[in-house]
Amino acid sequence: MTSRQGAVLGRSRIVLFTAFFAVHIWLALQGTIQRSSTFHDVDLYRFWVGQGLHHGQWPVLDFPWVYPAGALAPMMVAAVLDTHHTVSYAVIWSVLVTVLDAIAVLVLIRRGNLRGAWWWLAFQAALGVIAIGRLDAIAAPILVIALSLALERPRLSAALLTVGAWIKIAPGAVVVALAAAVRRPVRDVIMPAAVTCAVIVGAVVAGGGGANLFSFLSSQGTRGLQVESVAATPWVLAASGYRGIVIAFNSKIVTFEVSGPGTAAVAGAMDFALALAFLALAVLIWRARRGGAHVLLTAALATLALQIVFNKVGSPQFICWLAAPVAAALSQGLASADRPPRPTRESWHSWRVLAILLLAVAGLTQWVYPLGYGGLLEAHLGMGLVLALRNVLVVVVLVLTVVGLVRAGRLVPGGPEDEATDNVPADATDAPPGQAADALLSSQAVR
Repeated sequence: MTSRQGAVLGRSRIVLFTAFFAVHIWLALQGTIQRSSTFHDVDLYRFWVGQGLHHGQWPVLDFPWVYPAGALAPMMVAAVLDTHHTVSYAVIWSVLVTVLDAIAVLVLIRRGNLRGAWWWLAFQAALGVIAIGRLDAIAAPILVIALSLALERPRLSAALLTVGAWIKIAPGAVVVALAAAVRRPVRDVIMPAAVTCAVIVGAVVAGGGGANLFSFLSSQGTRGLQVESVAATPWVLAASGYRGIVIAFNSKIVTFEVSGPGTAAVAGAMDFALALAFLALAVLIWRARRGGAHVLLTAALATLALQIVFNKVGSPQFICWLAAPVAAALSQGLASADRPPRPTRESWHSWRVLAILLLAVAGLTQWVYPLGYGGLLEAHLGMGLVLALRNVLVVVVLVLTVVGLVRAGRLVPGGPEDEATDNVPADATDAPPGQAADALLSSQAVR
């Protein structure tokens, strides 16, 4: 890199981080002052940690909880000042998310490509306050870092995804995609994930929370269809003209659910459908295994989108998950594969199209929550249509990624891309970070 190129890149990074902090300050102000009700979940975190610190009653350790045990960690970090004041806790929470996001941006831009970081920042601005005001805002940068480093440091990536799974379940499912992408899945993925699990589980059991370790799974069984979920869309649309459909608040779960003819049966079937869909997707991912960065990130996006489409819980913050694979793909220059000529394995979808679709999904999600949430809960048809469009686009993202995996799995083994993958040195992941990255990126034909 010439000195002139270095200067341009340096100025570009300054502009990027100026915009980064401007967006995060704006989002924090929205949550702490202008739309403080949108930080209701953050205040709930404050309450839980306060109960533990001041009354000795900890989630998981002393009673069942809706979140995995690891979710306590970021909640406790945000309590570094106190747990008595809503605003101070919310400010520290915003700072914590901003720091994690900044680390993720540094990982994204480490090779000089700023496209992924800029796109992720635009995605967060389009998504609005829930981009930082939920527990998913902690999982999102973990996903970005893990997927950005997946082929360079698979063991670190596996550990990060496992930590993310013990905060919110979704990142854990991406381990399947990572295991299919590496040459030695047991050594590089399964073992690091198992060790990380053992440490977390051991800490919880030592604290007396063994009985409630998996309470976050059982707590989901009695839930109905959340109003924002994909499965609830037909009833939400029908609610504007049919009084037999009710949108009501579930105080136990602290969310709004839709009920009416058939909703209970659909809610009961969704868990089973999610499990079956995930098994089918895992087969597709394994058929396309060791397909390079394109296949890995496409599999990750498919896995995350599937957990939204087939979920009876449809919280708007789930959309945070979808940004990580696209940001990682753009930062690695995979969008250049959209321009001919392109390798056979990389010819089956466009990261640019996915990036545009997800920006639209983020903007529509903010329109639904918080901007138009009142109208949605009052069964206004207009807001129902906005939600329906958002959900359709999420389904489209899932379909595009699944089709891509199917086509990648049909490629004849032993082609040029497979040979390149097989020629990766066995100790590539053990080499110094720079050498490992160069070896892997060149061998995977990432452009």
